Amino acid sequence: MPVALVAGASSGLGRAVARRLAADGWRTYAGARAFARGEAPPEGCQAVPLDVTDGASVSDCVRRVLDAEGRIDALVNCAALLTLGSGEETSVEEIRRVLDTNFLGAVRMVQAVLPAMRAQGGGRIVQFSSLNGLFGIPFQGAYTASKHALEGWSECLAMETRPFGVQVTLVAPGDCRGGSDAYRLHARAAGLEGSPYAASYAGACARIRADESGGLPPERVARAVSRALRRRRPPARIIVAGPDQRLAAWLHDLLPGHWFYRILAAYYSPPKKEGRR
Repeated sequence: MPVALVAGASSGLGRAVARRLAADGWRTYAGARAFARGEAPPEGCQAVPLDVTDGASVSDCVRRVLDAEGRIDALVNCAALLTLGSGEETSVEEIRRVLDTNFLGAVRMVQAVLPAMRAQGGGRIVQFSSLNGLFGIPFQGAYTASKHALEGWSECLAMETRPFGVQVTLVAPGDCRGGSDAYRLHARAAGLEGSPYAASYAGACARIRADESGGLPPERVARAVSRALRRRRPPARIIVAGPDQRLAAWLHDLLPGHWFYRILAAYYSPPKKEGRR
């Protein structure tokens, strides 16, 4: 039975992926901070406490799995934090916190697991990026920066680890229903009365909530990950999104930049008041 370790498996996409892998015959270890507080893991999974921002916690988590199983065949990095706010009003500390979870957290996990994967002759690493890793979205600058960093680092990693039989796949999901409130924060200064961005920020937040409420079920993304892990040669990238968001990814590469960003900015702008021109 192959062994998988899923980081960030307490809610949302991570929980759905862990549950799917367990159902598909993987010996699945679900890692998250919540499990140190006694929360129940996904069905069929073994819980392991994990804080991806803490190097000691990462090392302990990986050691526990290796001590129990002797190998890790797949690492799935799902841990994420989203802080909404304008680039001007999101503090450096708030940005650093997002990067520490979304980017450096994945780096810590990969660096902890790779020696075992090389020693066993191969493995699979799945990095959860986002459509934000392909293009920016208003008021999601910190999150977008973290996903761009993860994309670039993972592409380099894929070339470096290929000689050792370790294959890397980037997953870029679109909006998904449920789970995002568990990791969404707002910058302290975002949307405050008197902010020059208040109206635009409110409009963008309303659009984000609407898109998520009509988004894909997390189980669809989980099935795509499971299929990729079963392939002899997994794809370098998977985009799992609705038709409109897949179109946006395509237009990003096709249109001149100023056209694309004008369209995207208008989409996230607050609706015009009736009678206003």
